[in-house]
Amino acid sequence: MKIVFMGTPQFAVPSLAALLDAGYEVAACCTQPDRPQGRHMHLTPCPVKAYAQEHGVPVLQFERIRRQEGLDTLSAIAPDLFVTAAFGQILSQKLLDIPRLGTVNVHASLLPFYRGPAPVNWCLICGETKTGVTTMMTDAGVDTGDILLQRETPIAPEEDAGALTLRLSQLGAELLLETLRRIEAGDCPRTPQDHAAATRHPMLTKQTGHVDFRRTAQEVCNLVRGVSPWPGAWTEFGGGVLKIWQARVAQGSGLAGEVLPAGTGQGLVVACGEGAVEITQLQAPGAKRMQAQAYLRGRPVPPGSVLGKGTKEDG
Repeated sequence: MKIVFMGTPQFAVPSLAALLDAGYEVAACCTQPDRPQGRHMHLTPCPVKAYAQEHGVPVLQFERIRRQEGLDTLSAIAPDLFVTAAFGQILSQKLLDIPRLGTVNVHASLLPFYRGPAPVNWCLICGETKTGVTTMMTDAGVDTGDILLQRETPIAPEEDAGALTLRLSQLGAELLLETLRRIEAGDCPRTPQDHAAATRHPMLTKQTGHVDFRRTAQEVCNLVRGVSPWPGAWTEFGGGVLKIWQARVAQGSGLAGEVLPAGTGQGLVVACGEGAVEITQLQAPGAKRMQAQAYLRGRPVPPGSVLGKGTKEDG
């Protein structure tokens, strides 16, 4: 089986590695073009490109794979199957018609729930206690194709998006191999999605991480977990931006955004619309990420202070 793999971020690397380790012929690997990163904005290859180059897989990068150059290049390869995992571009029907066996996608949710570009983040933000991975046959829609196989997993109470993504990437790689084996054996199930039950959420932006303390304490904690490590949760404080890396539900009540008296060994306790949160790890403007207790020893935040622009007045 000749495969063209399409993926970009770290989530996709275990799937590519699994294909190579299992002995599949990966004729080419398509990734997003190199993007500027870091303080000096140097062009940097994505994780999939770096892994492919290390293992001798030819890399193809198209600004728009749907254009004629992409069609011609992939048609010339004549693959049996496309495999995609967080590629970042939508495939046209003309592209989907190239491989004789179709296109298998590895998606980090239990479809039809959490379609879209950030399923891991949104399932945490929405407070889910379980999630999983799905292999599906890609069609011309976005995450709308028939479901092949699924695997469910519980979400740990303090697991953030970074940790959960890493775990799902491994689970997805395992499910991909099982899917391909069953396709080869001719016994892989194929189930149309229930589109009426589908949920879809938007792409993350920096604004997604803005904490509104008028929400419940649990909702604030869900947001902090769901946007870590990017874009990160943040609030206004002291004329700057205070990043919140870890938080948990705490005892207490007050006006939304109000700093409450903390007990011995506690971090920064803040009132929410319902209940309170203890910020246990934070990052002040111009400072490093640190435990809240360490930060408070050097820069105490007195009870009655307010986090969030205008939240005390609006609460």
